[in-house]
Amino acid sequence: MAPKHKSFSSKSYLFLSISLLCIFSLIIFIFSKSSQPSSLSPSSFNYQSTPNFPADSIKVFILNLPRSLNYGLLDKYWSLTSDSRLGSEVDNEIRKTLVPKSSRFPQYPESPLIKQYSAEYWIMGDLMTPENMRMGSFARRVYDVKDADVVFVPFFATLSAELQLGVKKSVFRKKVDNEDYDRQREVVDFVMNTEAWKRSGGRDHVFVLTDPVAMWHIKAEIAPAILLVVDFGGWYKLDSKASNGSSSDMVQHTQVSLLKDVIVPYTHLLPRLDISENQKRDTLLYFKGAKHRHRGGLVREKLWDILANEHRVIMEEGFPNATGKEQSIKGMRTSEFCLHPAGDTPTSCRIFDAIQSLCIPVIISDDIVLPFEGMIDYSEFSVFIAVSDALQPKWLIQHLRGYSNPQKEKFRQNMAQVQSFFVYDNGHPGGIGPVAPNGAVNNIWKKVHQKLPVIKEAIVRDRRKPPGISVPLRCHCT
Repeated sequence: MAPKHKSFSSKSYLFLSISLLCIFSLIIFIFSKSSQPSSLSPSSFNYQSTPNFPADSIKVFILNLPRSLNYGLLDKYWSLTSDSRLGSEVDNEIRKTLVPKSSRFPQYPESPLIKQYSAEYWIMGDLMTPENMRMGSFARRVYDVKDADVVFVPFFATLSAELQLGVKKSVFRKKVDNEDYDRQREVVDFVMNTEAWKRSGGRDHVFVLTDPVAMWHIKAEIAPAILLVVDFGGWYKLDSKASNGSSSDMVQHTQVSLLKDVIVPYTHLLPRLDISENQKRDTLLYFKGAKHRHRGGLVREKLWDILANEHRVIMEEGFPNATGKEQSIKGMRTSEFCLHPAGDTPTSCRIFDAIQSLCIPVIISDDIVLPFEGMIDYSEFSVFIAVSDALQPKWLIQHLRGYSNPQKEKFRQNMAQVQSFFVYDNGHPGGIGPVAPNGAVNNIWKKVHQKLPVIKEAIVRDRRKPPGISVPLRCHCT
């Protein structure tokens, strides 16, 4: 009996061992399969995955300029002891708390004088954001210029100009002892010596020139490029002080055009008011700003005299520094309409502050061009008045009083729908992080994308021209 029992035990153990081995192999197989993320697993949607860009996204190549021409200018700005210009108090306070070591992506100035032109910073921040974090961006960064639709020139032109104006304004319009001019020259000389510029004549290059005086000395040289500007006011007006009456220094209107260039919004300085927080508005019309302006802004002084003593109208002279900002917030949030007359140029950041404050813009500027037209219908939330009508005594006030409460409420509802279009700040330090899908940066790239067929056609036309043949830079268009 003993041998029989031993034989049975061996077979049992063998069967049990094989069974355990099979079970163990099955567990390993199942575990290995479960560790592979399926197409619907959460891991496929986190920032470790490659973002899905829209099929019609624009492909952007960033030109390799030295850091000294972009983020290095911020290092230079924050290293200043102070800035004595109006509105710079907030930055002087920030300097006291800054960590001595420089950051790779320093913050942009909070001084309203400079901050209103910060588009260059936020556009650059979006492109510098790591690929796996660029969720929702309309611009797709490429690393071979041959794959690009456009070439982005990463020069903080506005900050360069403002640095010069703050440190040594007396030489700003000169070329000698002018660091801003030296930087402009460095950028243009570098760009024009690249194969990308030679191939396209610069027509597919993108420059951000939000301050009307940005790259003032070399505007004519970069005129073929795609220019991101707040308006055309600084381009087709002759500055008598600079030219001494000579038209040879004039930058011709034919160098800018809505065919190739993009109007971008100023950066708003006042915080957004949600439509759910809107309250009763006791003031009919509100304005805060400088009374005396030049060129097209001369109408402002005339309007001031007409409106200053009208009932339920507030006309305040001032600048949106620390005190002025609080006054502007209160004024715009408690007024039904906000006056927007032309200044030194046809537009200003005031209109975008009004939109964020749900204060119906009253635009009195016959030459104004506005951001994202074609994507936005400003007449759905703004009132446009001809200068000739506005300067008739009592006309403007009577016109505004003719709007019913339901009409004004509809204006505000429509305004609330487009507030996000004019927001640059993505809420991330240094601007490095995902942008709002319907924010200012994406909408700027969408407008540039709309220009591509015209740009590509112009490049092809240039290539087939016989040697020695030249054509005007641009048509005169509106």
